[in-house]
Amino acid sequence: MKSYWLDGGDEISIEELRAEGVDAETLALDNFQPALDLKAAASGYVTQDVVEITPGMPNLEAVLAKFDKEHLHTDDEVRFVLAGRGIFDIRSRGDRWMRVEVYPSDYIAVPANRHHRFFVMDDKHIRCVRLFKDTSGWTPLYRPAAEATV
Repeated sequence: MKSYWLDGGDEISIEELRAEGVDAETLALDNFQPALDLKAAASGYVTQDVVEITPGMPNLEAVLAKFDKEHLHTDDEVRFVLAGRGIFDIRSRGDRWMRVEVYPSDYIAVPANRHHRFFVMDDKHIRCVRLFKDTSGWTPLYRPAAEATV
């Protein structure tokens, strides 16, 4: 995992991410399920699935377009990366962009009601375990363009 402020590039530590409400850490990729189950139980996540984006998937650009606009969810957005790479841009409490690059073995939980956006890397591949408290809380609510700052 690599995290930094988008406006200047200064590194953001895991501790700073946590102070911003973003749960982030690296878990062992082999035999990850027990650690993921502990995190799920501690945070109230009751269901999980696996999602994968690949370069050859149908409607790839339409799928990616759902993620790259600034939005929030009424539930946490939780990912454990199994393969591939991605980028979360997450608004700080002060409305600055924090960029978090995620790689295999990275766990991240974007807190509920926090504006963010997501991009895949150039290879357009990522495979993640998603954790949910309730899948209905995962509907994206897009930020009006008039409120957004670059």
